[in-house]
Amino acid sequence: MKEKNWQFETEVIHAGYHSDECQGSLIPPLYQTSTFVFTSAEQGEKRFAGQENGFIYSRLGNPTVKILEDRVAELEKGEAALAFSSGMAAVSAVLIALTKTGDHIICSQGVYGCTFGLLKLLKEKYGISHDFSKMNSIEEIENGIYPNTACIYIETPINPTMKLVDLEMIAKIAKEKGIPVVIDNTFCSPYLQTPLTLGCDIVIHSATKYICGHGDVLAGLVIGKTEFIQEVSRTTQKDIGGIISPFDAWLLLRGLKTLPVRMDRHCENANRLFEFLKDHPKIDKVYFPGDSEHPDYAIMQKQMKKPGGLLSFTVKGTKETAQMLINQLELIKIAVSLGDAETLIQHPATMTHAVVPKEDRKKMGIEDTMLRLSVGLEAWEDIRDDLEQAIRKI
Repeated sequence: MKEKNWQFETEVIHAGYHSDECQGSLIPPLYQTSTFVFTSAEQGEKRFAGQENGFIYSRLGNPTVKILEDRVAELEKGEAALAFSSGMAAVSAVLIALTKTGDHIICSQGVYGCTFGLLKLLKEKYGISHDFSKMNSIEEIENGIYPNTACIYIETPINPTMKLVDLEMIAKIAKEKGIPVVIDNTFCSPYLQTPLTLGCDIVIHSATKYICGHGDVLAGLVIGKTEFIQEVSRTTQKDIGGIISPFDAWLLLRGLKTLPVRMDRHCENANRLFEFLKDHPKIDKVYFPGDSEHPDYAIMQKQMKKPGGLLSFTVKGTKETAQMLINQLELIKIAVSLGDAETLIQHPATMTHAVVPKEDRKKMGIEDTMLRLSVGLEAWEDIRDDLEQAIRKI
């Protein structure tokens, strides 16, 4: 539980860790161990029976990982958290924990390509169906909920179209129906958006992205009520085993310390690049939550601190035109992650969302001419100049 009324910038550095419990070490120690020693057979019995707190085996819990989980729970205003080996390990654990054969999931109109693939797998192998909804109105959401709907799964902003979903509206309807709401908060990080404070139940992160911030860790996080987190820990996480390594947890703790500073720079750079791209004669459309003409601009102002560090845009021409543009870039790297110090660009239709059938991609608003830009921490003028020289060549 929170001990002091700290601001976010202080919590990312101090929450969840007490140096006096670790030999006075300023930095959380790295417990690089697979197992833990019991003082007696009786102690081992008590810990396995849940009668005594303490660590058993790093798949079931680790001190370094626990510090990360406690810190992230504070940042997301949740009761507890679990760390996983990847964002998809976190998504899989949550959806498996919430559903059974014959259940139904209602999703936002557009999800990450691998989440789409997981939903397809759940349907084909286990009879867990899903439907996509634009979630633009109370009526539309209510019409999409069935007696067997087990959860509502939402990305906001949606990858890569940057569409936003009104989380307070969704949470109100879901609470009346007794349905948990799961939010993929990767694009925002807890610095820009805290869905639990808006009435949602579970938050997921690909911690690989902004929470890490340095492109050197694969990780996932789940935050929610203690009862749910403990249930996932005892079952889905323990038995499937998608756990994070202690070293990766230690790296995330280090990355978290600069999250607010990094996010401010990401957002500032993204806004400047939006201004550059929006009126460019060779750019058809720019998708950015900070655009005052964005259809969901009012939602952004209500539930996000800033518009974020990502934007997508379509070029005038064909798929080949879009690919030609990114092939001409020199500073900006072609890669499918986001949230790193480096600016990254990718072609969703053939990369992150290639698994999604073309007809479904069109319904999601993912065009063949769309590119997604994860704006890094470089001088924005240098990013702009690289885009400009590449655009001139198409």
